[in-house]
Formats: sequence, C-alpha cells, structure tokens
Amino acid sequence: MEPVTLTVAAVVGLGVLTWAAIHGRSRPFTKDVPVFRASRWTKGNRIWPTQVAVFPNRVVRYTPRLFGHFEETIGIDQVASVSVASGLIFGDVIIETTGGSQPIRCHGHRRADAEEIRREITQAQGVQPRLRPQSPSTTSLRRVSE
Repeated sequence: MEPVTLTVAAVVGLGVLTWAAIHGRSRPFTKDVPVFRASRWTKGNRIWPTQVAVFPNRVVRYTPRLFGHFEETIGIDQVASVSVASGLIFGDVIIETTGGSQPIRCHGHRRADAEEIRREITQAQGVQPRLRPQSPSTTSLRRVSE
C-alpha cells in the first residue's frame, strides 16, 4: 500500500473513532425518566452536552466527560426555587436549594425544555409528601423521680 492511502485510512479511522466516542458518551444517562440535553450550540456543551433529569424524588445534572462523568444531585424536598433565564432561543435553569449552598445552574437548554424542567420540578414537589414534625410521645417524656 502507498503511504498516502495509509495516511488517508488512518485519518478516516481516527475520525470515526472520535465520532463514536463523542456520540457514545452523549447518550441519555437514564431510561427511567425523560432526559433534557443542552444544545451543542451553547458554550460549554459543544462536545458533551449537560443533561438534566427530574426523578420523583431528586433532580440530577449529569455531564459526561472523556473518562467518567460529573453528576450533581439534589433532593426534591431540598429545592427552594426554580427560575428560568430565557433568551431568544436558549434558556438557563437555576435551581436554588434550601440549605444555602450554591445553586445548580443548567446552561444552554432550549427555551421550551427549560420551562418543562421547571414544570416537572414543581410537579414533583407537589406530589412529594411533606414530613410534619412529630410530637414527642408520652412514653419518652417520663419524669425521673429523685
């Protein structure tokens, strides 16, 4: 074989391998609930876009990487507020927590997806049972005589 043919074959093979790695890592991370994937047209999402899934008891922000992934999870009962900052096409979802930690920012989702994420979180909060503080039982308040 000629060197030019080998070079072309190597470049094509490397391109196919790169394409497979990028698209293989970008598949939805769960099949249990709908996954909202950020657009590749936005900053920070070009190779492996961030994904958000709203489970009945938690919200997960998942970012694939070349080796492994970064996952941020917050319980539905820990969500204080959800806001959407919308542009013309894309929107950012900002999920603030009750614990005072840094909010989870989901950048680059389509505007309709950002609104759907907010709607699903609000709906999950409405379904989530709220725990009421239990009054102490009378058996645990026995008086100790001296």
